[in-house]
Amino acid sequence: MSRPIAVAPETRPAMYDAMCRAVSAGGGRLVPVSEADGLIWADPYRADLFPEVMAHADDLLWIQLPYAGIEPFLDHLDEDHRWTNAKGVYAPAVAETVMALLLALAKNLHGYARERSWTGPEGRILAGSRITILGGGGITSHLLPLLAPWGCDVTVVRRSDTPVPGADRTITGARLHEVLPLTDVLVLALALTAETTGIIDGPELDALPDHAVLVNVARGGHVVTDALVEALRGGRIGGAALDVTDPEPLPDGHPLWSLPNCLITPHIGNTPEMGLELLEPFVAENVRRFCDGEDLLAPVDVALGY
Repeated sequence: MSRPIAVAPETRPAMYDAMCRAVSAGGGRLVPVSEADGLIWADPYRADLFPEVMAHADDLLWIQLPYAGIEPFLDHLDEDHRWTNAKGVYAPAVAETVMALLLALAKNLHGYARERSWTGPEGRILAGSRITILGGGGITSHLLPLLAPWGCDVTVVRRSDTPVPGADRTITGARLHEVLPLTDVLVLALALTAETTGIIDGPELDALPDHAVLVNVARGGHVVTDALVEALRGGRIGGAALDVTDPEPLPDGHPLWSLPNCLITPHIGNTPEMGLELLEPFVAENVRRFCDGEDLLAPVDVALGY
């Protein structure tokens, strides 16, 4: 059964057009917000327009958000609507980014890129490393098969200790400090919530071996930036690769830019070009499920905020 679904706002034409195609492909009927049962949000950077759009939504039942991270929309979450996000949609691309950053750190590619003359050899092998991953969601599930050929020993830290397939062990956050001293690579791939904000601070960085490296592809707010700067400056950890920062964008002249043991990329784990290609069929499937009365993909837990 076809159902009336709106797409808004129209501020990003490429995304708006892609989401309109997804509605049609999923069997929905495009209508204005005032007539819609479902709403596909088409600009992750314009959460400020949400109240204005919702003022015209009288009969809305379902709201699809475009990213897995929904921090800009947290103030708008309610129990009156069914909320879904894009959890897992971008995971393959972000998992690839983790591997790129891991190998760049291991082979000192960021250091060599800064050189202007031939230098001595520096680097280490990734194979056999002890890797701790914070987060047991889509990024981790796609990262584990990529790590498998390297023979790494992988610990996943998440809310539940139910085993994650492909990990050597799964533990809860209460045991994080048990594994940090045994960690060569710490990967952050978890949702940002009040509970996980600042989860990596001075004590956590001090607990790592001095050769350990940090890779963050989740959210900058997971790491206390000043503590990271001090740990990198003082050689208390071996290095960091950051696809996300706090603040973000990272201002010109920030100390992280000048640290030779820090590799920074501008949140490219999922670019707009990659994103739309992955998001469009996902939204089309959720539209189909909504029209057919089936369970929706990637439901948001309003209480948890992700």
